[in-house]
Amino acid sequence: MTEAHPLDQAAWSSLIGPHDRFAERVGRVARYPADVCPFGALPPDPSDQDWADVAALAGPGGAVVLTLPATAPAGWTELFAIPGVQLVDDGIAATPDGEAVVLGVADVPEMTALVERTKPGPFLPRTREMGTYLGIRRGGELVAMAGERLHPPGWTEISAVCTDPGHRGQGLGTRLVLAVAHGIRERGETPFLHASASNTGAIALYEHLGFRLRRTTTFAGFRAPGSAQEG
Repeated sequence: MTEAHPLDQAAWSSLIGPHDRFAERVGRVARYPADVCPFGALPPDPSDQDWADVAALAGPGGAVVLTLPATAPAGWTELFAIPGVQLVDDGIAATPDGEAVVLGVADVPEMTALVERTKPGPFLPRTREMGTYLGIRRGGELVAMAGERLHPPGWTEISAVCTDPGHRGQGLGTRLVLAVAHGIRERGETPFLHASASNTGAIALYEHLGFRLRRTTTFAGFRAPGSAQEG
């Protein structure tokens, strides 16, 4: 049998590998803490017991986001299904950036505010702990950032790429992607990223930078059986 590639189930590979320190587990399934990342993960061939364990992790009526093609058992509710793509480094010109600064815990309020203005995807109070985040400031204000999220063995995902609307068109996001990629390569790992399939402009830019489409995927949200409701 051919061994599965770590990117085929990136969240699973991350939680049982380099990010195991974050993993909340029941049986064979795992998820990130709710204030770190919304992703949960089942093993490659999930059983009914694995789905029961996901339900135990989520709690009655709790939600979980999965990134594998999954058909949930009876009693689960699909909340959303967003088609996505996975792209991998295929010769990008990764380089450090002299203006980029490493963002720390004191920067989280500004990082969160930038995400709220730009909507690059989920960014939670402890997401910064998943890897290195770089930012560019103008006049003391954080106007662009990018960082590291999922971490399968040998790979690191670039995520939260965003630029304040008033500072777009200057290539800040591109510079930060290349700078984050440089840091990943310096560790001997390979950059990859995900994007919504509908975000054709971003996909075209990433391909221009030297990323290659590896596979399509789906970001799917499910609500566990039970009576509790989301707040």
